Amino acid sequence: MGNLEVRDLRKEFRDNDNTIVAVDGFNADIKDGEFIVLVGPSGCGKSTTLRCIAGLESPTSGELVLDGENVVSQKPKHRDMAMVFQNYALYPHMTARENISFGLKMSTDMDKDERNKRTDEVAEMMGIEELLNKKPDELSGGQQQRVALGRAIVREPEVFLMDEPLSNLDAKLRTQMRTELQSIQENLDVTTIYVTHDQTEAMTMGDRIAVLNGGELQQIGTPLECYHCPKNRFVAGFIGSPSMNFFDVELDEDGATPTLVHEGFEYELDDSTYNDIKGTTNRFTLGIRPEDINLVREDAKNAVHATVEVTEPLGDVSYVYLDIGGDRYTATLEGDFVLEPGQELTVSFPNDRIHVFDGNTGDALHNRVHSENETIEIPGVGESQGTSTGVSTEQAD
Repeated sequence: MGNLEVRDLRKEFRDNDNTIVAVDGFNADIKDGEFIVLVGPSGCGKSTTLRCIAGLESPTSGELVLDGENVVSQKPKHRDMAMVFQNYALYPHMTARENISFGLKMSTDMDKDERNKRTDEVAEMMGIEELLNKKPDELSGGQQQRVALGRAIVREPEVFLMDEPLSNLDAKLRTQMRTELQSIQENLDVTTIYVTHDQTEAMTMGDRIAVLNGGELQQIGTPLECYHCPKNRFVAGFIGSPSMNFFDVELDEDGATPTLVHEGFEYELDDSTYNDIKGTTNRFTLGIRPEDINLVREDAKNAVHATVEVTEPLGDVSYVYLDIGGDRYTATLEGDFVLEPGQELTVSFPNDRIHVFDGNTGDALHNRVHSENETIEIPGVGESQGTSTGVSTEQAD
């Protein structure tokens, strides 16, 4: 079993007379065999959280309960966890075989034949059988990464801990190794906690993702939950590429229809959205993902006038940077349309795709309509990307 409960984890560092809170009240219930990803910007506390779980840092307070036992006071070697580091941490004077089997030699009573047998099995799984007699400086980055993974796998731990293990690889190899890591984890069915700053890695690899910022857990949920139903503006802006667009707006309730007013447009609300936000605050932020922006005719409801600034064609889609009310925003449009800088467009934000956040706290007041049973392409993550609908070919030509 590899059930891990992290309860009110807190880690403080002291710098002279100052106290720096690196992790502030982190809670998570990680199930046996689950692949959970800690994601966030640099300095958000994700690596410190992982090091506390591993025993490389002592928490200031909190509990780490592995299969019903609090291991917070145990030494790392007694926690039945294996860690893969960002820099691989291979012994340069040892061969790949010796690196992989070293943990078995130090922590078990296996004889040499047993260790070699286990090492051979793991090497075959990792596809590095022919590299076992080579030393790290004779191996490429990808091969070193496989050796480091093999060293963790051979121990058959309850929990794998991975601290940005792909960050030193080139883009193509990262994509390949990302797929291989998922396959290995599914085959071994071992609880895995994976740290990355790359939200694309988080979305594609995790059963659940935990989004951190400033040492605090912002949201934990499935990739689709965090993408479509963010709990606050930070999660909405961090998850997804290109990022969600945000418009600072005010609510006008004096007319026949409640309206969000921006410098560049006015947006009439439907009853569902209005009921979610009325009476909550005096400042709001309207959010819309780039792929949910539609090209429409000028007389369309909630039409927004925009000017093309820059277009980035990617083939299947194009990222179009638009000037709306003097600020720059991003739309993801079908790649067939050729748009020139300075071209005037009319766009709209469908009612069922908008998000509204508290303009003071950033908390989500209303999220786009989404069902767990709905099949949705995630832009920037899958092979294909969502594209806009309702396109006016007269304007796009």
